[in-house]
Amino acid sequence: MDRRTLTRGAIKRVVQLPPAPELPEGFTLELPGRGTTFVAEIEGPPGAPTLFLLHGLACTAYLNWFPVLRELSERYHVVMMDMRGHGRGVRHGRFFRLRDCADDAIAVADLLGIEKFVPVGYSMGGPVAQLLWRHYRERVSGLVLCATSRNFRGKPQERLFFMLLPAIAAGMALRRPGNIAVDALAKQLIDAPADARLEDLDVPAWAFAEFRRTSPWTMLQGVNAIGQFSSHRWIGGVDVPTAVVVTTRDRFIPTARQLRLADAIPGATTHMCAANHAACVLAADKFAPALLEACASVASRL
Repeated sequence: MDRRTLTRGAIKRVVQLPPAPELPEGFTLELPGRGTTFVAEIEGPPGAPTLFLLHGLACTAYLNWFPVLRELSERYHVVMMDMRGHGRGVRHGRFFRLRDCADDAIAVADLLGIEKFVPVGYSMGGPVAQLLWRHYRERVSGLVLCATSRNFRGKPQERLFFMLLPAIAAGMALRRPGNIAVDALAKQLIDAPADARLEDLDVPAWAFAEFRRTSPWTMLQGVNAIGQFSSHRWIGGVDVPTAVVVTTRDRFIPTARQLRLADAIPGATTHMCAANHAACVLAADKFAPALLEACASVASRL
């Protein structure tokens, strides 16, 4: 019996039914000294590389990745988790830190007996993936970075946005019930009209319950953490196969910023997706081919 089987046998799992039949069953894991989080795993073909999927701000693992899970699982061993403060993830304390999210991912990999894996980060998951390489290089075999950047507040208007956001979000949360405040912030992130109803978007009904699992406070802290992140001093040292999926109609993370991330990483391949920041869900027909191409690029160089 190998180490992975032994490790898994020692884990007490609480299987949870997924919100839709096409999704994999998940389970809770108690991360030593960190708290309880939610994980889903799809074995994939024997010996396939492991992809560790890291979702974006205000999402859950199910919500961010459901359109691509079937195709990914045909080629890879897939692991995904709800990051702290999001969905069923670890309850964060007073401060939300991206480094804590990276440490949580390593704790999950340890419990599942996974030695090396490819972090696949979308939006906020991109900085988490970059931090995994920086602090746990021996565990990271490659990187796939989607709709993300090496920093997020270089221009004056971007600095102003991150300076004003706490006041805007706090006022929004005080004036509106929790779900409405979350919906309003979400529409800013996905570039939807202010008067649009989320229910009118082309998203399954179960997804809205998933989306509203994240509080306005976590969203606020998440945006602040993203605004503080910068890898521009060290991202050029990445020494594992890397692919960058660029959302070319993105107004939240401008295309030029995403391209600079790709240019900064030696040997990184670039894969274009003609959609906005919500491409993972609202333009899955365009995002899925770009993601699969990016993952194949990395897998071929492992």
